[in-house]
Amino acid sequence: MTMFDNLSEKLERAFKTLKGEGRITEINVAETLKEVRKALLDADVNYKIAKDFTDKVKEKALGMNVLQSVKPSEMLIKVTHDELATLMGGHAVDISLRQNPAIILIAGLQGSGKTTFSGKLANYLKNKRGRSLLLVAGDVYRPAAIEQLKILGNQINVPVYTEDDNLKPVNIAENAIKHAKMHGFNTVIIDTAGRLAVDQEMMDEITSIKKVTNPEEILFVVDSMTGQDAVNTAKAFNDRLDFNGVVLTKLDGDTRGGAAISVMSVVHKPIKFISSGEKMEALDVFHPERMADRILGMGDIVSLVEKAEEQYNEEEARKLQKRIAKNQFDFNDFLGQIQQVKKMGNIKELAAMIPGIGKSMKNLDIDENAFKGIEAIIQSMTPEERANPAVLNGSRRLRIAYGSGTNIQEVNRIIKQFDETRKMMRMMTDKNRMAKMMRNAPKNK
Repeated sequence: MTMFDNLSEKLERAFKTLKGEGRITEINVAETLKEVRKALLDADVNYKIAKDFTDKVKEKALGMNVLQSVKPSEMLIKVTHDELATLMGGHAVDISLRQNPAIILIAGLQGSGKTTFSGKLANYLKNKRGRSLLLVAGDVYRPAAIEQLKILGNQINVPVYTEDDNLKPVNIAENAIKHAKMHGFNTVIIDTAGRLAVDQEMMDEITSIKKVTNPEEILFVVDSMTGQDAVNTAKAFNDRLDFNGVVLTKLDGDTRGGAAISVMSVVHKPIKFISSGEKMEALDVFHPERMADRILGMGDIVSLVEKAEEQYNEEEARKLQKRIAKNQFDFNDFLGQIQQVKKMGNIKELAAMIPGIGKSMKNLDIDENAFKGIEAIIQSMTPEERANPAVLNGSRRLRIAYGSGTNIQEVNRIIKQFDETRKMMRMMTDKNRMAKMMRNAPKNK
Protein backbone atom coordinates (compact mmCIF):
# COMPACT_ATOMS: atom_id res chain seq x y z
CA MET A 1 0.00 0.00 0.00
CA THR A 2 1.73 3.14 -1.28
CA MET A 3 0.34 5.53 1.31
CA PHE A 4 2.22 3.97 4.24
CA ASP A 5 5.56 3.25 2.56
CA ASN A 6 7.36 6.31 3.96
CA LEU A 7 5.92 5.85 7.45
CA SER A 8 6.90 2.16 7.44
CA GLU A 9 10.49 3.00 6.48
CA LYS A 10 10.83 5.71 9.13
CA LEU A 11 9.38 3.49 11.86
CA GLU A 12 11.78 0.70 10.87
CA ARG A 13 14.70 3.12 11.20
CA ALA A 14 13.39 4.26 14.59
CA PHE A 15 13.33 0.71 15.98
CA LYS A 16 16.89 0.09 14.76
CA THR A 17 18.14 2.37 17.56
CA LEU A 18 17.06 -0.35 20.03
CA LYS A 19 18.68 -3.25 18.16
CA GLY A 20 21.64 -4.68 20.00
CA GLU A 21 20.38 -3.29 23.31
CA GLY A 22 20.20 -5.93 26.03
CA ARG A 23 17.33 -4.38 27.93
CA ILE A 24 14.68 -1.66 27.90
CA THR A 25 15.67 1.56 29.69
CA GLU A 26 13.99 4.94 29.97
CA ILE A 27 16.82 6.48 27.92
CA ASN A 28 16.80 4.09 24.94
CA VAL A 29 12.98 3.95 24.82
CA ALA A 30 12.76 7.75 24.90
CA GLU A 31 15.30 7.97 22.05
CA THR A 32 13.40 5.43 19.92
CA LEU A 33 9.98 6.95 20.58
CA LYS A 34 11.26 10.42 19.71
CA GLU A 35 11.96 9.00 16.23
CA VAL A 36 8.55 7.26 16.19
CA ARG A 37 6.79 10.55 17.03
CA LYS A 38 8.80 12.34 14.30
CA ALA A 39 7.77 9.62 11.80
CA LEU A 40 4.10 10.07 12.73
CA LEU A 41 4.30 13.86 12.41
CA ASP A 42 5.97 13.50 9.01
CA ALA A 43 3.04 11.25 8.02
CA ASP A 44 0.70 14.18 8.80
CA VAL A 45 -0.63 12.79 12.09
CA ASN A 46 -1.93 15.51 14.43
CA TYR A 47 0.79 16.57 16.95
CA LYS A 48 -1.33 15.95 20.07
CA ILE A 49 -2.37 12.48 18.81
CA ALA A 50 1.27 11.60 18.00
CA LYS A 51 2.45 12.76 21.45
CA ASP A 52 -0.34 10.95 23.34
CA PHE A 53 0.41 7.82 21.32
CA THR A 54 4.16 7.75 22.10
CA ASP A 55 3.47 8.56 25.77
CA LYS A 56 1.19 5.51 26.01
CA VAL A 57 3.73 3.27 24.26
CA LYS A 58 6.49 4.48 26.61
CA GLU A 59 4.35 3.90 29.70
CA LYS A 60 3.45 0.34 28.62
CA ALA A 61 6.98 -0.54 27.49
CA LEU A 62 8.60 0.58 30.75
CA GLY A 63 5.93 -1.22 32.76
CA MET A 64 6.59 -4.59 31.11
CA ASN A 65 8.95 -7.32 32.16
CA VAL A 66 10.96 -8.29 29.08
CA LEU A 67 11.23 -12.03 28.63
CA GLN A 68 14.79 -13.22 28.09
CA SER A 69 13.76 -14.80 24.79
CA VAL A 70 12.34 -11.49 23.48
CA LYS A 71 14.61 -8.70 22.22
CA PRO A 72 13.81 -5.17 23.48
CA SER A 73 13.26 -3.91 19.90
CA GLU A 74 10.76 -6.75 19.23
CA MET A 75 8.88 -5.98 22.43
CA LEU A 76 8.65 -2.26 21.63
CA ILE A 77 7.40 -3.08 18.10
CA LYS A 78 4.70 -5.30 19.67
CA VAL A 79 3.58 -2.53 22.07
CA THR A 80 3.64 0.03 19.21
CA HIS A 81 1.62 -2.35 17.01
CA ASP A 82 -1.07 -2.84 19.67
CA GLU A 83 -1.33 0.89 20.40
CA LEU A 84 -1.43 1.71 16.68
CA ALA A 85 -4.31 -0.74 16.19
CA THR A 86 -6.13 0.81 19.20
CA LEU A 87 -5.55 4.32 17.83
CA MET A 88 -7.23 3.30 14.55
CA GLY A 89 -10.22 1.74 16.30
CA GLY A 90 -9.00 -1.57 17.74
CA HIS A 91 -11.25 -3.87 15.73
CA ALA A 92 -13.35 -3.95 12.56
CA VAL A 93 -16.87 -2.49 12.86
CA ASP A 94 -19.56 -3.96 10.64
CA ILE A 95 -22.10 -1.98 8.66
CA SER A 96 -25.62 -2.11 10.16
CA LEU A 97 -28.37 -3.61 7.96
CA ARG A 98 -31.20 -4.39 10.37
CA GLN A 99 -33.96 -2.21 8.87
CA ASN A 100 -36.01 -3.16 5.81
CA PRO A 101 -35.07 -1.42 3.66
CA ALA A 102 -31.68 -0.60 5.21
CA ILE A 103 -30.91 2.96 4.10
CA ILE A 104 -27.29 4.07 3.70
CA LEU A 105 -26.56 7.77 3.16
CA ILE A 106 -23.20 8.70 1.58
CA ALA A 107 -21.73 12.12 2.41
CA GLY A 108 -18.45 13.95 1.84
CA LEU A 109 -16.56 16.64 -0.01
CA GLN A 110 -16.67 17.00 -3.78
CA GLY A 111 -14.06 14.80 -5.44
CA SER A 112 -13.65 12.49 -2.43
CA GLY A 113 -14.83 9.45 -4.42
CA LYS A 114 -18.41 9.15 -3.10
CA THR A 115 -20.01 7.99 -6.36
CA THR A 116 -17.35 5.33 -7.05
CA PHE A 117 -17.61 4.18 -3.43
CA SER A 118 -21.42 3.95 -3.70
CA GLY A 119 -20.99 1.56 -6.63
CA LYS A 120 -18.33 -0.47 -4.81
CA LEU A 121 -20.48 -0.72 -1.67
CA ALA A 122 -23.48 -1.88 -3.72
CA ASN A 123 -21.28 -4.52 -5.38
CA TYR A 124 -19.91 -5.63 -1.99
CA LEU A 125 -23.33 -5.90 -0.32
CA LYS A 126 -24.85 -7.68 -3.31
CA ASN A 127 -22.10 -10.29 -3.73
CA LYS A 128 -20.93 -10.82 -0.15
CA ARG A 129 -24.08 -10.17 1.84
CA GLY A 130 -26.75 -11.28 -0.64
CA ARG A 131 -28.62 -7.95 -0.50
CA SER A 132 -31.01 -6.63 -3.17
CA LEU A 133 -29.74 -3.13 -3.91
CA LEU A 134 -31.12 0.14 -5.20
CA LEU A 135 -28.65 2.96 -5.90
CA VAL A 136 -30.05 6.51 -5.74
CA ALA A 137 -28.57 9.35 -7.82
CA GLY A 138 -28.95 12.26 -5.41
CA ASP A 139 -26.25 14.55 -6.83
CA VAL A 140 -28.30 16.84 -9.10
CA TYR A 141 -25.63 19.55 -9.25
CA ARG A 142 -23.12 17.52 -11.23
CA PRO A 143 -24.86 15.85 -14.20
CA ALA A 144 -21.79 13.65 -14.75
CA ALA A 145 -22.38 12.11 -11.29
CA ILE A 146 -25.81 10.77 -12.35
CA GLU A 147 -24.35 9.33 -15.57
CA GLN A 148 -21.38 7.88 -13.67
CA LEU A 149 -23.68 6.12 -11.18
CA LYS A 150 -25.77 4.71 -14.06
CA ILE A 151 -22.60 3.31 -15.69
CA LEU A 152 -21.44 1.76 -12.39
CA GLY A 153 -24.90 0.33 -11.72
CA ASN A 154 -24.90 -1.23 -15.16
CA GLN A 155 -21.44 -2.75 -14.57
CA ILE A 156 -22.51 -4.49 -11.36
CA ASN A 157 -26.10 -5.16 -12.47
CA VAL A 158 -27.70 -2.96 -9.78
CA PRO A 159 -30.61 -0.62 -10.69
CA VAL A 160 -30.15 3.15 -10.28
CA TYR A 161 -33.07 5.39 -9.26
CA THR A 162 -33.04 8.78 -11.00
CA GLU A 163 -35.53 11.61 -11.61
CA ASP A 164 -34.25 13.52 -14.62
CA ASP A 165 -36.51 16.56 -14.24
CA ASN A 166 -36.31 16.84 -10.45
CA LEU A 167 -33.63 19.14 -8.98
CA LYS A 168 -34.62 18.59 -5.33
CA PRO A 169 -32.37 15.90 -3.74
CA VAL A 170 -34.54 15.69 -0.60
CA ASN A 171 -37.59 14.91 -2.71
CA ILE A 172 -35.66 12.39 -4.89
CA ALA A 173 -34.38 10.52 -1.82
CA GLU A 174 -37.88 10.37 -0.31
CA ASN A 175 -39.38 9.04 -3.57
CA ALA A 176 -36.55 6.50 -3.98
CA ILE A 177 -37.36 4.91 -0.62
CA LYS A 178 -41.03 4.60 -1.58
CA HIS A 179 -39.89 2.99 -4.85
CA ALA A 180 -37.62 0.57 -2.93
CA LYS A 181 -40.44 -0.52 -0.61
CA MET A 182 -42.83 -0.98 -3.53
CA HIS A 183 -40.35 -3.11 -5.51
CA GLY A 184 -38.90 -5.19 -2.66
CA PHE A 185 -35.35 -3.78 -2.44
CA ASN A 186 -33.95 -4.42 1.04
CA THR A 187 -31.01 -1.98 0.78
CA VAL A 188 -30.90 1.61 -0.53
CA ILE A 189 -27.64 3.53 -1.06
CA ILE A 190 -28.11 7.29 -1.56
CA ASP A 191 -25.24 9.07 -3.33
CA THR A 192 -25.26 12.81 -2.51
CA ALA A 193 -23.53 15.89 -3.87
CA GLY A 194 -20.15 16.93 -2.53
CA ARG A 195 -20.39 19.85 -0.16
CA LEU A 196 -18.13 22.06 1.96
CA ALA A 197 -18.72 22.10 5.70
CA VAL A 198 -18.82 25.92 5.51
CA ASP A 199 -21.59 25.88 2.87
CA GLN A 200 -24.61 26.39 5.13
CA GLU A 201 -27.23 25.84 2.43
CA MET A 202 -25.71 22.53 1.29
CA MET A 203 -25.22 21.32 4.87
CA ASP A 204 -28.89 22.15 5.59
CA GLU A 205 -29.84 20.11 2.51
CA ILE A 206 -28.03 16.92 3.60
CA THR A 207 -29.43 17.36 7.11
CA SER A 208 -32.92 17.42 5.51
CA ILE A 209 -32.12 14.28 3.47
CA LYS A 210 -31.13 12.58 6.73
CA LYS A 211 -34.38 13.71 8.36
CA VAL A 212 -36.72 12.42 5.62
CA THR A 213 -34.87 9.15 4.95
CA ASN A 214 -33.92 8.19 8.54
CA PRO A 215 -30.82 6.27 7.36
CA GLU A 216 -29.55 3.32 9.36
CA GLU A 217 -26.00 4.17 8.27
CA ILE A 218 -24.42 7.51 7.35
CA LEU A 219 -20.95 7.00 5.89
CA PHE A 220 -18.57 9.92 5.51
CA VAL A 221 -16.19 9.47 2.55
CA VAL A 222 -12.70 10.92 3.01
CA ASP A 223 -10.04 11.30 0.32
CA SER A 224 -6.90 9.98 2.07
CA MET A 225 -4.73 12.27 -0.05
CA THR A 226 -6.07 15.41 1.66
CA GLY A 227 -4.18 14.48 4.84
CA GLN A 228 -4.90 16.39 8.06
CA ASP A 229 -7.53 18.56 6.32
CA ALA A 230 -9.61 15.41 5.88
CA VAL A 231 -9.68 14.95 9.65
CA ASN A 232 -10.83 18.54 10.26
CA THR A 233 -13.54 18.18 7.59
CA ALA A 234 -14.70 14.89 9.13
CA LYS A 235 -15.14 16.64 12.48
CA ALA A 236 -17.23 19.46 10.94
CA PHE A 237 -19.49 16.97 9.13
CA ASN A 238 -19.83 14.78 12.21
CA ASP A 239 -20.97 17.76 14.28
CA ARG A 240 -23.87 18.22 11.82
CA LEU A 241 -24.70 14.65 10.75
CA ASP A 242 -23.47 12.46 13.62
CA PHE A 243 -22.39 9.86 11.03
CA ASN A 244 -21.83 6.17 11.82
CA GLY A 245 -18.50 5.60 10.15
CA VAL A 246 -15.74 6.80 7.86
CA VAL A 247 -14.64 5.50 4.45
CA LEU A 248 -11.06 6.18 3.34
CA THR A 249 -10.68 6.35 -0.44
CA LYS A 250 -7.64 6.60 -2.77
CA LEU A 251 -5.41 4.58 -0.47
CA ASP A 252 -3.33 3.63 -3.51
CA GLY A 253 -2.36 7.30 -3.94
CA ASP A 254 1.01 8.77 -2.96
CA THR A 255 -0.07 10.19 0.38
CA ARG A 256 1.38 10.23 3.88
CA GLY A 257 -1.42 8.31 5.60
CA GLY A 258 -1.95 10.58 8.60
CA ALA A 259 -5.71 10.77 8.01
CA ALA A 260 -6.16 7.02 8.49
CA ILE A 261 -4.32 7.14 11.80
CA SER A 262 -5.85 10.39 13.13
CA VAL A 263 -9.50 10.36 12.05
CA MET A 264 -10.73 7.82 14.63
CA SER A 265 -9.24 9.81 17.54
CA VAL A 266 -10.80 13.09 16.39
CA VAL A 267 -14.37 12.06 15.49
CA HIS A 268 -14.61 8.93 17.71
CA LYS A 269 -16.29 7.08 14.84
CA PRO A 270 -14.86 3.90 13.27
CA ILE A 271 -13.28 3.64 9.84
CA LYS A 272 -15.54 1.02 8.25
CA PHE A 273 -14.15 0.65 4.71
CA ILE A 274 -10.98 1.40 2.77
CA SER A 275 -10.99 1.82 -1.00
CA SER A 276 -8.28 1.94 -3.64
CA GLY A 277 -8.43 2.07 -7.43
CA GLU A 278 -11.40 2.13 -9.79
CA LYS A 279 -12.26 -1.59 -9.90
CA MET A 280 -15.63 -2.36 -8.32
CA GLU A 281 -14.04 -5.18 -6.28
CA ALA A 282 -11.38 -2.86 -4.77
CA LEU A 283 -13.14 -2.32 -1.44
CA ASP A 284 -12.10 -3.80 1.90
CA VAL A 285 -13.54 -3.82 5.39
CA PHE A 286 -11.12 -1.84 7.58
CA HIS A 287 -9.26 -3.99 10.12
CA PRO A 288 -7.14 -1.74 12.40
CA GLU A 289 -4.92 -4.60 13.61
CA ARG A 290 -4.17 -5.70 10.03
CA MET A 291 -3.43 -2.10 9.00
CA ALA A 292 -1.01 -1.88 11.94
CA ASP A 293 0.66 -5.05 10.62
CA ARG A 294 1.13 -3.43 7.21
CA ILE A 295 2.40 -0.12 8.63
CA LEU A 296 5.03 -1.98 10.70
CA GLY A 297 6.08 -4.10 7.72
CA MET A 298 4.58 -7.35 9.04
CA GLY A 299 2.44 -7.99 5.96
CA ASP A 300 -1.21 -9.05 6.11
CA ILE A 301 -1.51 -12.77 5.50
CA VAL A 302 -5.10 -12.93 6.86
CA SER A 303 -6.41 -10.51 4.20
CA LEU A 304 -4.43 -12.32 1.50
CA VAL A 305 -5.96 -15.67 2.50
CA GLU A 306 -9.45 -14.11 2.58
CA LYS A 307 -8.99 -12.73 -0.94
CA ALA A 308 -7.86 -16.16 -2.14
CA GLU A 309 -10.82 -17.86 -0.44
CA GLU A 310 -13.25 -15.49 -2.19
CA GLN A 311 -12.06 -16.85 -5.53
CA TYR A 312 -11.72 -20.45 -4.33
CA ASN A 313 -14.32 -22.96 -5.46
CA GLU A 314 -14.02 -26.31 -3.69
CA GLU A 315 -15.80 -28.28 -6.41
CA GLU A 316 -13.67 -26.73 -9.16
CA ALA A 317 -10.51 -27.43 -7.12
CA ARG A 318 -11.46 -31.12 -6.79
CA LYS A 319 -12.06 -31.39 -10.55
CA LEU A 320 -8.73 -29.68 -11.25
CA GLN A 321 -6.90 -32.05 -8.88
CA LYS A 322 -8.34 -35.07 -10.73
CA ARG A 323 -7.29 -33.62 -14.09
CA ILE A 324 -3.74 -33.00 -12.81
CA ALA A 325 -3.55 -36.56 -11.42
CA LYS A 326 -4.55 -37.96 -14.84
CA ASN A 327 -2.09 -35.61 -16.60
CA GLN A 328 -5.06 -33.86 -18.30
CA PHE A 329 -4.19 -30.30 -17.15
CA ASP A 330 -4.52 -28.19 -20.31
CA PHE A 331 -4.47 -24.56 -21.49
CA ASN A 332 -8.15 -24.11 -20.51
CA ASP A 333 -7.18 -24.93 -16.91
CA PHE A 334 -4.09 -22.71 -17.17
CA LEU A 335 -6.22 -19.78 -18.35
CA GLY A 336 -8.74 -20.40 -15.54
CA GLN A 337 -5.99 -20.21 -12.90
CA ILE A 338 -4.67 -16.92 -14.35
CA GLN A 339 -8.16 -15.40 -14.27
CA GLN A 340 -8.62 -16.42 -10.62
CA VAL A 341 -5.36 -14.70 -9.63
CA LYS A 342 -6.42 -11.55 -11.53
CA LYS A 343 -9.73 -11.40 -9.64
CA MET A 344 -7.83 -11.17 -6.33
CA GLY A 345 -6.72 -7.62 -7.15
CA ASN A 346 -3.63 -5.49 -7.77
CA ILE A 347 -0.53 -7.74 -7.88
CA LYS A 348 1.75 -5.25 -6.11
CA GLU A 349 -0.83 -4.77 -3.35
CA LEU A 350 -1.20 -8.55 -2.94
CA ALA A 351 2.57 -8.94 -2.69
CA ALA A 352 2.67 -6.24 0.01
CA MET A 353 0.50 -8.50 2.19
CA ILE A 354 3.26 -11.13 2.34
CA PRO A 355 5.62 -10.41 5.29
CA GLY A 356 9.02 -9.25 4.07
CA ILE A 357 7.97 -9.11 0.40
CA GLY A 358 6.19 -5.76 0.15
CA LYS A 359 9.28 -3.69 0.95
CA SER A 360 11.49 -5.53 -1.54
CA MET A 361 8.91 -4.94 -4.30
CA LYS A 362 8.37 -1.25 -3.56
CA ASN A 363 10.61 0.00 -6.37
CA LEU A 364 9.76 -2.75 -8.84
CA ASP A 365 7.65 -1.74 -11.80
CA ILE A 366 5.01 -4.47 -11.96
CA ASP A 367 2.96 -4.33 -15.13
CA GLU A 368 -0.68 -4.95 -14.24
CA ASN A 369 -1.23 -5.95 -17.87
CA ALA A 370 1.38 -8.72 -17.65
CA PHE A 371 -1.29 -11.41 -18.02
CA LYS A 372 -2.80 -9.89 -21.15
CA GLY A 373 -0.15 -11.34 -23.48
CA ILE A 374 -0.57 -14.83 -22.01
CA GLU A 375 -4.36 -14.61 -22.29
CA ALA A 376 -4.12 -13.38 -25.90
CA ILE A 377 -1.86 -16.34 -26.81
CA ILE A 378 -4.15 -18.93 -25.20
CA GLN A 379 -7.25 -17.33 -26.71
CA SER A 380 -5.62 -17.48 -30.17
CA MET A 381 -5.44 -21.28 -29.92
CA THR A 382 -8.12 -23.53 -31.36
CA PRO A 383 -10.23 -25.59 -28.90
CA GLU A 384 -8.22 -28.67 -29.97
CA GLU A 385 -4.88 -26.93 -29.28
CA ARG A 386 -5.99 -25.78 -25.83
CA ALA A 387 -7.22 -29.24 -24.87
CA ASN A 388 -4.27 -31.11 -26.44
CA PRO A 389 -1.07 -28.99 -26.25
CA ALA A 390 0.98 -31.83 -27.80
CA VAL A 391 -0.31 -30.84 -31.28
CA LEU A 392 1.36 -27.40 -31.11
CA ASN A 393 3.92 -27.75 -33.88
CA GLY A 394 5.92 -24.96 -35.52
CA SER A 395 3.29 -23.81 -38.05
CA ARG A 396 0.54 -23.73 -35.37
CA ARG A 397 2.78 -21.67 -33.06
CA LEU A 398 3.49 -19.22 -35.88
CA ARG A 399 -0.26 -18.81 -36.51
CA ILE A 400 -0.90 -18.26 -32.75
CA ALA A 401 1.86 -15.61 -32.58
CA TYR A 402 0.30 -13.77 -35.54
CA GLY A 403 -3.24 -14.07 -34.11
CA SER A 404 -2.25 -12.83 -30.64
CA GLY A 405 -0.11 -9.91 -31.84
CA THR A 406 3.01 -11.40 -30.21
CA ASN A 407 6.01 -13.27 -31.67
CA ILE A 408 7.10 -16.90 -31.94
CA GLN A 409 9.62 -16.51 -29.06
CA GLU A 410 6.85 -15.31 -26.74
CA VAL A 411 4.56 -18.20 -27.76
CA ASN A 412 7.40 -20.70 -27.19
CA ARG A 413 8.10 -19.16 -23.77
CA ILE A 414 4.45 -19.47 -22.67
CA ILE A 415 4.23 -23.08 -23.88
CA LYS A 416 7.46 -23.87 -21.98
CA GLN A 417 6.04 -22.19 -18.84
CA PHE A 418 2.87 -24.24 -19.21
CA ASP A 419 4.84 -27.50 -19.57
CA GLU A 420 6.89 -26.70 -16.44
CA THR A 421 3.73 -25.81 -14.48
CA ARG A 422 2.08 -29.06 -15.54
CA LYS A 423 5.16 -31.13 -14.54
CA MET A 424 5.40 -29.40 -11.16
CA MET A 425 1.67 -29.91 -10.45
CA ARG A 426 1.94 -33.58 -11.42
CA MET A 427 4.97 -34.06 -9.14
CA MET A 428 3.16 -32.44 -6.20
CA THR A 429 0.08 -34.61 -6.80
CA ASP A 430 2.24 -37.78 -6.96
CA LYS A 431 4.04 -36.82 -3.73
CA ASN A 432 0.74 -36.18 -1.96
CA ARG A 433 -0.64 -39.50 -3.18
CA MET A 434 2.50 -41.36 -2.04
CA ALA A 435 2.41 -39.67 1.38
CA LYS A 436 -1.27 -40.64 1.75
CA MET A 437 -0.48 -44.26 0.84
CA MET A 438 2.34 -44.35 3.41
CA ARG A 439 0.04 -42.97 6.11
CA ASN A 440 -2.67 -45.54 5.32
CA ALA A 441 -0.31 -48.49 4.95
CA PRO A 442 -0.78 -51.22 7.60
CA LYS A 443 1.84 -51.00 10.36
CA ASN A 444 4.02 -54.04 11.15
CA LYS A 445 3.36 -55.21 14.66
